[in-house]
Amino acid sequence: MNISELMDGIRKQDLVLPEFQREYVWGKEQAKQLLVSLAKGYPVGGLLFWKTDSPPDLKNVDEAPERLGTFQVILDGQQRLTTLYMLLRGDVPPFYRVEDLETDPRDLYYDVNTGDFQYYQASRMKGNPVWVRVVDCFSSQIRVFDIAKEVVGEGEDPFKLAEHFHDNLARLLDIAKLDIPLQTVPVHASLDDSIDIFDRVNSKGTKLSDADLALTHATGKWSTARREMKALIDELSTGHFYFDLTFMTRALTGVVCKRALFETLHDRPRDQLEAGWDSLKKILQYVTNTLPQQAFIHSTEDLNTTNVLVPLVVYLSLNDGHFPNEQTLRNAVHWLYSAHIWARYTAQTDQRLEHDVSLIVREESPWEALRERIIDQRGRIEVKSSDFEGRWVQHPLYRAVYILAKAHKAVDWFNGSPLGTTQGEPYKIHNHHIFPQSVLYKSGFDPDNHLHVKIVNEIANRAFLTAETNLSISNRLPEDYLPEVADRYPDALAHQFIPIDPALWKVSNYREFLEARRGIMTRKLNEFMNCLLSAPEPTRERPISELIRLGESLTLEFKSTLQWDIIRNESNKGLRHSVLKTIDAFLNTEGGTLIIGADDNGGIYGLQDDLKVLQGSTDQFAQLLASLITEHLGPQYGHLVKTRFDSVDERQVCRVDVSRAPEPVFLKGGRGKEFYIRVGNTSRALDPEQTVAYVEMNWQ
Repeated sequence: MNISELMDGIRKQDLVLPEFQREYVWGKEQAKQLLVSLAKGYPVGGLLFWKTDSPPDLKNVDEAPERLGTFQVILDGQQRLTTLYMLLRGDVPPFYRVEDLETDPRDLYYDVNTGDFQYYQASRMKGNPVWVRVVDCFSSQIRVFDIAKEVVGEGEDPFKLAEHFHDNLARLLDIAKLDIPLQTVPVHASLDDSIDIFDRVNSKGTKLSDADLALTHATGKWSTARREMKALIDELSTGHFYFDLTFMTRALTGVVCKRALFETLHDRPRDQLEAGWDSLKKILQYVTNTLPQQAFIHSTEDLNTTNVLVPLVVYLSLNDGHFPNEQTLRNAVHWLYSAHIWARYTAQTDQRLEHDVSLIVREESPWEALRERIIDQRGRIEVKSSDFEGRWVQHPLYRAVYILAKAHKAVDWFNGSPLGTTQGEPYKIHNHHIFPQSVLYKSGFDPDNHLHVKIVNEIANRAFLTAETNLSISNRLPEDYLPEVADRYPDALAHQFIPIDPALWKVSNYREFLEARRGIMTRKLNEFMNCLLSAPEPTRERPISELIRLGESLTLEFKSTLQWDIIRNESNKGLRHSVLKTIDAFLNTEGGTLIIGADDNGGIYGLQDDLKVLQGSTDQFAQLLASLITEHLGPQYGHLVKTRFDSVDERQVCRVDVSRAPEPVFLKGGRGKEFYIRVGNTSRALDPEQTVAYVEMNWQ
């Protein structure tokens, strides 16, 4: 099908876009390169449509128009088709609104002299008639002879020049006549079939992220998912909390699946998705109202990543949407600050979120255990003065100090506005250089020396002021303006941790000023954090019955029996290996809980058959498990495995809690030593090469 016919099909809504498709996300360079490729005759890939007389919910269409015959639903190629429609027709395709577009390529220009494509640049194109807007080339008659007359040089033939311009223009216009290969899913395919095909096509390349695919699956079952997420995003942004569809999908995954991996959302039915969304809306409204009041976090811009809110969302989904008491809230805020300061989720995001969400599911009071994971990762939570050395405003500590300043009721130094309540552009918070850069660079610091640049721009040389004040101070020396601040607002300097010794305000003592201010910020930040833990909550295990209802995860697995073969109805010692490999995987990953007596689906089988072999004694069951651990894993790891028994639905089950080992643990099996880790909700054996790489990454 040629491009012109495709554009007509979009205009007449013969070609439609399903709601489960993501939005137009191409950048302007991608749009330009599509035109470049087409103009050169290069292949640009094929299209995939689904023919159906009963289309799914469609983008920007409340109800599909009545018609005879079938619709063609775009499954693959919408980014290219949207680009072409905007450039060839000069309009937004019917399945979008202008506000849906992240970028708009319609300021792309074409040089009729060279055949070059570039976006508008006034310095290059203003007053130069050979540069014509691509949209104008397709929507109106470009008079190449008039252009030639304007630019023809002395002695040149304007007719030959016009002919050259015409040839280049014709090459551009011929794009509309080009065919793009088309594949069609037949009319008898179902909606689930089309989504599966869409998933397969897009998962082969890098076009869709895991979040995009998860949202596609959700929207295929619950058609208004994207619209509702966008509406909530818009609502929360009015309170300065800015989220995107990726965060919303991750949070929904956490609420519905009690997991952090996007793929776990794929097979959830509509009723669970809608119920989870209703819960998530209330949770996010609660969070965005609670954080400003209780944590001095007035915007997502106060955080280095919104991922840090996902564990809070999952915790709240398990606790009726709110913190049960004041101390729990304070513990949660302390963890939130710690995860933010130490960048818990800025690398290995999926893995760390999955670990932490699994722990939240397992423990009723998870905050101490979550803090321990940060300590395992970073070595400590307490901040040291050296942590500030050479750190710029991009470092999480900068935002942490801003939060700390707001907690100390810091105000602007010249107009007295509280930092947490400023409104309007003149009162937007700027990061102000206490010692001006220009002054420092004239006083011995070299702007071409990287180490000097780091020292000049350190967090310790930054204060939080409104835009108006920042501009008014300009490059004044601190020894001149800080005394004015101290007179006008006596506590203002202390609330932003400025050393009170005026001698340190002199440029000659700049390094001493930095050292003193780092020390003050460190002490105040640690004091502030410690105050939140005046009554630390001990970690409390979630009841086994609740754990079983939540299902298997990274840190939770079920086994029906230890050694009883349910199918053969006899004892089978070979089954012990399955239990031991799970314990080994927990030891080598992040710890976890194994429940023996529950099947994969959470059904309670009980220990009765295992206990028959052991003359009905839970003590002997525990002793057998301990001896198996000693024999096959090593006696030095026994203290990391805790066993207890409980009753669920009048049947006994065994809970085995496993802590992470301080070193790699190998399982002695019939084939020699084996090494297992947890991946998702399974225990996976690594080959020797994978084991070496994993050990180097996690212990050395």
